[in-house]
This record gives sequence, C-alpha cells and structure tokens, in this order.
Amino acid sequence: MADPDSIKNIARQRAKELKLPYSGALLPQEAHTLMQAGAKLVDVRTKAELQWVGQVPGAIAVEWNSWPGGTPNPDFVPQLEAHLGKEVPVMFLCRSGGRSHNAAIAAAQAGFREVYNVLQGFEGDKGPDGHRNTLGGWRLAGLPWVQS
Repeated sequence: MADPDSIKNIARQRAKELKLPYSGALLPQEAHTLMQAGAKLVDVRTKAELQWVGQVPGAIAVEWNSWPGGTPNPDFVPQLEAHLGKEVPVMFLCRSGGRSHNAAIAAAQAGFREVYNVLQGFEGDKGPDGHRNTLGGWRLAGLPWVQS
C-alpha cells in the first residue's frame, strides 16, 4: 500500500475528477492506511447500524440521520466539533458512501481543513442478488471491524 502522502494525492485527484467540494475520496484500504497514520474515521451510520451490522474499532460515531425515521441530525457539526479539531484529517464512512458524502460536504463547509469520503462505505453496493457485502466496502476488503 502507498504511503499516506501518496494516498492523499490520489484522493485529491479523485475529488478533482468527481468535482467534489472536499479534499478527497478514498477507497476503504486507503482510509485504513490513513487511519493508522493518524487520520480520524467518523462513522455516520445510525446507532442501530453500528450495533447490528458492525463497526470499525477506533472510529468515532456521529449519526448523520437518526433511527428510526431517518431524520437529519441537526447537531451533526457541533457533535463532530466536540470530538475533533478542525485541523485533524477526517474521513467519513457510512453504509455505501452516500451519507458520508453529505457529511464530508457539511464538515468542509464548517471549516474542517482536510475532509475525505470513504467510497464504497462499510458494506459496499448491492450485488446482482440484491445483497450488500459482495461489491466493495470496508468489510469485503477484510479490514478490521467488530460486531456486538
């Protein structure tokens, strides 16, 4: 795996190609490498998802939407700020990359300096059978996770 600076450069290039309003887009393995180098991973899935589906050890949990109902968390940015300084590299993870994209936008708009979205998320996209965990994602990549 590449060194953290190379990974960040690749992520920035993806952001440029995808016209993203934040620092970059990471593949799960790249995010894991950056996490080991000191970047903070913020999991924006619901508490129910974390408990029932699984979670990444060492990740910070800040819900983007609440469960049940999926209502937006109006305190997302203040809760994020309570966990992290704005100078710390931060990566956002959700189920498949959608909510984390929106969280990355919100963090960048709030003044976080180095913001990344983890593409594919924790479970990846649905496969031809309609199930997740078969096309990409943190778990399929064999990266560390636990389930309660």
